[in-house]
Amino acid sequence: MLNPLLVEDAVRAALLEDLGRAGDITTNATIPAMKQARAVIAARQPGIVAGLDLAKAAFRLLDPALSFETRIADGAAITPGAILATIEGPARALLSAERVALNFLGRLSGIATLTSRYVAAVAHTKARIVCTRKTTPGLRTFEKYAVLCGGGFNHRFGLDDAILIKDNHIAVAGGIIPALRAVKAAIGHLVKIEIEVDTLDQLDEVLTEGADVVLLDNMTPARLREAVARVKGRLLTEASGGVTLETVAAIAESGVDMISVGALTHSAQVLDVGLDIQIN
Repeated sequence: MLNPLLVEDAVRAALLEDLGRAGDITTNATIPAMKQARAVIAARQPGIVAGLDLAKAAFRLLDPALSFETRIADGAAITPGAILATIEGPARALLSAERVALNFLGRLSGIATLTSRYVAAVAHTKARIVCTRKTTPGLRTFEKYAVLCGGGFNHRFGLDDAILIKDNHIAVAGGIIPALRAVKAAIGHLVKIEIEVDTLDQLDEVLTEGADVVLLDNMTPARLREAVARVKGRLLTEASGGVTLETVAAIAESGVDMISVGALTHSAQVLDVGLDIQIN
């Protein structure tokens, strides 16, 4: 579940951005203050839902008198025309919150939908699809939540919750061995260590020194199979680098444990959802 405090902070900031200094001048000019309305949020295309809590918060923050009833849960598959939620109450608040609610819901549902396609493509293997830190600034928690809704798994959330020694760290530190030894001397016993390698020779160095996870960067499926064979289960293997829906199955069939896909969050297409006023 999403932390409600994080949800409120993010949605409040989005509402402030949209309403500006004078509020919704269009709605305030055209809709009487006491007018009531009822609406539904409906799917325009198939996909996986994510972000209903943020949509609800957009309406309730503008006016707690608005009722928001979900008809489906995050993580559920939807078809065009499916009703995701109903909203009823003061018309001005309903209309003013519409875009912020749909922006969150469409964005997160798009990520969940794309993730589900990657997950389906590797379902015949043991590989897990994981996200990266290539997220929209300020929205990482929610975008990673959407990955979970789509059946994927989360990589680290930030620079502070796991070690990931990348190629530039290795270059500055003076090599694989010095980088790993420096990290082991500096961190606590509960912190996992992952290190990136580009070649099988580098992998051999990692296996000599030891780590928890090795990131196999931009390797072909054949090279990945050789890497997995060398590792022999001694540590977790993660494939990364330019992974697409067209290539992910072959990568998974190499036997790697995880496949990290930046596209899940940086290239997902927004899922088309809309708000329709119900006229009595």
